[in-house]
Amino acid sequence: MIGYAVSGHTLWAISLSITFGSAVVVAILLTLLVEYVASIQNSVEGLLEIAGKVAGNTENIPQLEATAPVLSQIVEEAVVQDGYMNALTDGFGDA
Repeated sequence: MIGYAVSGHTLWAISLSITFGSAVVVAILLTLLVEYVASIQNSVEGLLEIAGKVAGNTENIPQLEATAPVLSQIVEEAVVQDGYMNALTDGFGDA
């Protein structure tokens, strides 16, 4: 069996290379993480803006619930108004 003698300088160079390589990999991963976080933040800001618009569009929905009990009265009034309009237009158009 052949034995290899490795000097202290060689081991130091190998460990330094591994450390430097690891530092480069960590730096790349941190850069990617920062980019992803910025992308997520931009998306969240857009969503918050849209959420405010949706809230504004839907804030009157509870008031629609109050319409159901008086819906029959609204229909009755619409029929009355339709009758008035028919009375006003009767005779027009006959030439």
